[in-house]
Amino acid sequence: MRRVLVDYARQRNAQRRGDGAQRLSLHDTQAALEVDEARALASFDDERVDVLAIDSALTRLEKIDAPQSRIVELRYFGGLTIEETASVAGISLASVKREWAMARAWLRRELSVP
Repeated sequence: MRRVLVDYARQRNAQRRGDGAQRLSLHDTQAALEVDEARALASFDDERVDVLAIDSALTRLEKIDAPQSRIVELRYFGGLTIEETASVAGISLASVKREWAMARAWLRRELSVP
């Protein structure tokens, strides 16, 4: 799931830079309707979420602490609950809670804009 979301974010960023896009007039009603439909269909189109930055940070976290990286991946990209994450990762609920808290703090620091 992580790879799918990262590829989607890269594709979306490429489109923003005019990746072969056809130029249309802003007054073209049909084009506006198509843009609105495309946005409605996009399930991961939150402008506040920088998937590429999260992916980059997770890659760095994986080098430091692979289990924490895996927990973030399961929780954030997989959408699993803490209980489901513990089951999939094969570790205790307390360990998932502890590692999740530490990973969130690390990611918050890494992703903060100076």
